[in-house]
Amino acid sequence: MSSERNKALIQRLFDEVLNAGNFGLLDQLIGASYVEHNPVANQAAGAAGVRDRIRDLRKAFPDLRFVLDELVGEGEVVAARYHWQGTHKGTFLGIAPTGRRLSVRGMDFYRLEDGRVIEHWDVVDEFGMLSQLGDLG
Repeated sequence: MSSERNKALIQRLFDEVLNAGNFGLLDQLIGASYVEHNPVANQAAGAAGVRDRIRDLRKAFPDLRFVLDELVGEGEVVAARYHWQGTHKGTFLGIAPTGRRLSVRGMDFYRLEDGRVIEHWDVVDEFGMLSQLGDLG
């Protein structure tokens, strides 16, 4: 699969799954051998784990919106630099809702094979996120 097709698949993941909540699409986008290199606590394997992770984030931030700032593809790897924004209206990481509006930056790397994501790494500005939530102590 070409770098352009791989980038289009990740764009679709952001647009249709992360932003629109179309969780059924994950079964098409996530490969059976998917490996999450930075799982959240108790994250299930494969598409089910990705689904739960995104669903929990969307519950905590019902107005969640991801913005792709940059998308770079080389062969089977796609890198995404993004930020997300949302209002903290549900429990998140054990933190009760604060009503605060957050803007969080991050970077993801995806490895694709046969038109599906099979590996994912991410780096999120957790310090910035927690400081916006007021939970640094």
